[in-house]
Amino acid sequence: MKIPSSIWTLLIGIGLTLASLWYGQNHGLMPVAASDEADLVDGLFNTMMTVSAGIFLIVEGVLVYCVVKYRRRAGDHEDGPPVEGNVPLEILWTAIPAIIVIGISVYSFEVYNDIGGFDPHAGHQAPITQSSMTMPGSAIAATLNDTPNLNQEKSDEAMQDPATAAVRNADQIPQKQDAPGLGIVAPGIGSSPEKAGKPPELVVNVTGLQYAWIFTYPESGITTGELHVPIGREVQINMTANDVIHAFWVPEFRLKQDAIPGRQTEMRFTPKTAGDYTLICAELCGPYHGAMRTQVVVEPEEAFKKWTQEQLAANSDTLNQAVAVNPTDLTPEEFLAPYTKEMGIQPEMLHHIHK
Repeated sequence: MKIPSSIWTLLIGIGLTLASLWYGQNHGLMPVAASDEADLVDGLFNTMMTVSAGIFLIVEGVLVYCVVKYRRRAGDHEDGPPVEGNVPLEILWTAIPAIIVIGISVYSFEVYNDIGGFDPHAGHQAPITQSSMTMPGSAIAATLNDTPNLNQEKSDEAMQDPATAAVRNADQIPQKQDAPGLGIVAPGIGSSPEKAGKPPELVVNVTGLQYAWIFTYPESGITTGELHVPIGREVQINMTANDVIHAFWVPEFRLKQDAIPGRQTEMRFTPKTAGDYTLICAELCGPYHGAMRTQVVVEPEEAFKKWTQEQLAANSDTLNQAVAVNPTDLTPEEFLAPYTKEMGIQPEMLHHIHK
């Protein structure tokens, strides 16, 4: 009994669909998802892997089938039949990829929006008046004069924390003026739609410099070279750089944000999986760029509170010891040298911070 070609096509289509769906969920290419935002990104990635696996199997399957079925047999020296084209087939293989690309684009935008990447209200447009419609030049001048520099305001807000002010050299790198009426205050990944308008549960100021990350906690005054965050609390990272562009990237969070000199950037995320993760600078920032790494520790609330208390106690003990033994004739770099040596911090790094 000969099975009709339509039945074969149906069976092959079902097999390809099942194989693609399985591989899309079991490819094992992504690291552990350590934040709520990671689940959204992984859903998009799994969808693209499912579609890609299906297309790969179809294309390669047809190629292998054609190579086997239409190969030249022994003794066959005739030319193949001339084929001038198949318009319906060409329309089909053009329309299907177009639909797939449009679908993935829409899905990608939805994911980007859900993790807070798009805020239509972030831009600040100057009001339109009768004079601005009749005198374009004066309208532009008025906009330049009247629009507040919100980037400067964000910088000033961060610098109210003494620990952050001690690390950042904002006095040497002027803050960028916001483009009036265009774009957003600063590039940022904000809160998800369900958390929009709510203040973050934890704020950490991050400063990038060649070649280290420095974290300051305004609520407690802690300064550290290792980021600690509690599970389940939305964290807002306020970033800038002291020298060149750096990039804050934790693969397990599926988020990356640039730290730019003179520009305040921010990123929000909610950790969900305890563990130690590597923070990588993903922007080429100099000859030792590859060594610009540190740890991000995601821990339960109790462990985070314990770490906070330990840091406060350690800072207090260090300060008391410094007041007791620091001679007035030593520079900060000289006095801190024994401590920074134990921490693996180079003198050049202290010089960057001080300057």
